[in-house]
Amino acid sequence: MRTITEYESIASTLDGADSLAYDGPQEIKDQVVLVRGSDLTPEPIQWLWKNWLALGKLHILAGAPGQGKTTIALSLAATVSVGGRWPDGSQCGQGNILIWSGEDDAKDTLLPRLLAAGADRGKCYFVSGTSVNGDVRSFDPSRDLPALEREANRIGGLSLIIVDPVVSAVTGDSHKNTEVRRDLQPVVDMASRLNASVLGISHFSKGGAGSDPAMRVVGSVAFIAVARIVLVAAKVKSEEGEEDRRIFARAKSNIGPDDGGFEYIIDQTEPIPGIQASRILWGSPLNGTAKELLADPEKENNEGDDSKNAITLAMDFLFEVLADGLTPVRDVQKQARENGVAARTLRRAAERLQVIRQKGTGNAWYWKLPKAGFKAGGNDSDEEVMSNLAKQVDQLVRPQESGQVGQVERDKGNASMNGFDLASHGGQDGQDLNVGQVGQDDGQVELNSNDKVTI
Repeated sequence: MRTITEYESIASTLDGADSLAYDGPQEIKDQVVLVRGSDLTPEPIQWLWKNWLALGKLHILAGAPGQGKTTIALSLAATVSVGGRWPDGSQCGQGNILIWSGEDDAKDTLLPRLLAAGADRGKCYFVSGTSVNGDVRSFDPSRDLPALEREANRIGGLSLIIVDPVVSAVTGDSHKNTEVRRDLQPVVDMASRLNASVLGISHFSKGGAGSDPAMRVVGSVAFIAVARIVLVAAKVKSEEGEEDRRIFARAKSNIGPDDGGFEYIIDQTEPIPGIQASRILWGSPLNGTAKELLADPEKENNEGDDSKNAITLAMDFLFEVLADGLTPVRDVQKQARENGVAARTLRRAAERLQVIRQKGTGNAWYWKLPKAGFKAGGNDSDEEVMSNLAKQVDQLVRPQESGQVGQVERDKGNASMNGFDLASHGGQDGQDLNVGQVGQDDGQVELNSNDKVTI
């Protein structure tokens, strides 16, 4: 058996020349923690809903009041609770959800909406307050996130956290970038540690219609900068001229596609007898950027920022695309984008041409050219009416005789253009046409006349 002296000798040999003499306790100083790239393993983004909700990341859902933002968030939460299908049909993994709402009551609003969306209420958890030394007070996301994270770890299997509104997580000035970034960072860190998607709900600022929807999120731009994905919800006028439609769109993404969306409607139902609740019914997927999808046609028509030349080219495009008759609107819009025709310019051109809108099978919409002509916009001047009509005459029929386009002559109450006898041809005898309306019959064109404009 070795003696103590022998063990000391062995230890001394193991220490070797690199051993350092102990010189007392050392003061621990603050330092920057660095991680070498070679010590890291690259990892792909983990998705709760691919390209829409990322695990471990912060998201923002914004929109104007009354657009169903909370109902949308609860619909997504319900999908997670049962492992259902997302609006695009993809399968969702089942998980627990955690909801804090500073605006809605859990018993009479949140839970009924979740049940209306088909949620498993055993997977749904609501933050009702915080216990401090036995006293219960209101939950404050800006102060109580550590306690929330401890409870989330105790629950386990948490996939989605909803914070409504997300601005409540900011203790400082919500319009100052540095303060917003500082206060949102604990939320971001919590999402990463829990590997759960955090969805914060916000509002649109007043004004700004027609601008980038992501930039309309109320408060500092830091809200959209810190969030990896920004989602928006809004009601817009239907391009088919029917009822307004609601659109859920992706306005910004740093980790995937930043466009596309879905139509949705807010439906009222009774999940439990005597209890009314709203739910989301998802519609067709949509292509295009959020700015394009949420554009207001009425506002755009009054802005006048499309040149007459652009509208004329769009009208030419429609004549070509719709030449074969009924054409799906989605095909028209797709070809328009490919040919550089803006969505609002396309709509204005369709209005000028009085394109016929018709619903087909599967609630799909179709466009076709009118059988006879178009009516010019009522706000156009006489010269603009004449110019537009001349262009359309040139599109509708091939000139049979020479003459200057747009030249108008009066002859005993009749009118001619480009050498055509415009008063003697067209639909039935004695048929009246509105100002600017074109009639077509056997390759001939008829234009009406009145005291102001004789064409």
